[in-house]
Amino acid sequence: MTKEQQGDNELTPRQREVLRLLVQEYVASAAPVGSGTLLNLGNLSVSSATVRNELVRLEDLGYVQQLHTSSGRVPTVKGYRYYIEQLMENIELPAPSRRMIRHQFHQIRLNMDQWLQLTAAVLAHSTRSASLVTAPHAARSRLKHIELISTHDTLFLMILVLNDGRVYQEMMVVEEPVDQDQLRQLSNWMNDQFRNLTVQEVSKTTEIDSPILSRWAWGVVDWLMRRMEDVDARAIDEIHHAGLANVLAQPEFEDVSSFRQLVDIMEQRQRLELILARALSSNGVQVIIGGEGPFEGIYDVSLVLSPYGARDKASGVLGIVGPRRMSYANAVSTVRYVATLMGNLIEDVYGSPTLQ
Repeated sequence: MTKEQQGDNELTPRQREVLRLLVQEYVASAAPVGSGTLLNLGNLSVSSATVRNELVRLEDLGYVQQLHTSSGRVPTVKGYRYYIEQLMENIELPAPSRRMIRHQFHQIRLNMDQWLQLTAAVLAHSTRSASLVTAPHAARSRLKHIELISTHDTLFLMILVLNDGRVYQEMMVVEEPVDQDQLRQLSNWMNDQFRNLTVQEVSKTTEIDSPILSRWAWGVVDWLMRRMEDVDARAIDEIHHAGLANVLAQPEFEDVSSFRQLVDIMEQRQRLELILARALSSNGVQVIIGGEGPFEGIYDVSLVLSPYGARDKASGVLGIVGPRRMSYANAVSTVRYVATLMGNLIEDVYGSPTLQ
């Protein structure tokens, strides 16, 4: 096959094997890989010269690069992408790892905050990477409870609790004195009328079946609806993370610019929310390789992300951040498994339990 006949996306079986071995060895060693090393690793049954020729061809096609004239090769972004989509085995997380993770989740099934913290810790420990986990966001928030507490004649605290456990508080100042009995009557009426309703249903209820409310009481109802609208509009809320030290220990991040990239990703909320929002709307595990795609300034860092939960109930995003040189097979299988467990926990909260 001539170079003209062989397209950029079509590699010979031997070139595929050379690229597969090279990526796996570079991930393991963090050192450029030479032809001699490749011969020792695989059953290529060819000469060192043949392997060198294949490496030259892979370099011409953009799958590998030589950082220095006398060094071996390392994968490029294109090489990593080809490896992930064409060469990487779709392995399942080993049974001992699954049992260990599942056991930890069974031990701490108390509240969502603990689940999120545990998920972040498990992902970081299992992949030796940094982890990211967003709180599940309900498809439509629903009212669980509202409480009004007097703090002064014309000042009271409003406490809103949603069905997913989120709590919001705000003080309200009114023009006329309001006592605790009046606040209790209003909160009891709102809880009776609005419990388990979405903001759209609350709006319809107030239009059709509401008593003659005073001006301050309508202010409370208006605050409730505006707060629920804000919650529904924000797909990515709180973000839990763990394991940053795992990544900073990798040799790539001895370089100051690479170190700064990683810290920026973890701390720049606006860009991180954009990345996570895209993952939330996707299906299955998504691999973002540093240097490709729409995310500017990400070169030495890769992300493996997955949505979890159910879009018609509640959903979030979880995953890991690490060097571009990461064990993608382990990362993908771990993220996929933990996303499944978290999805089952969401079913426990919003539907029938399925966690075994």
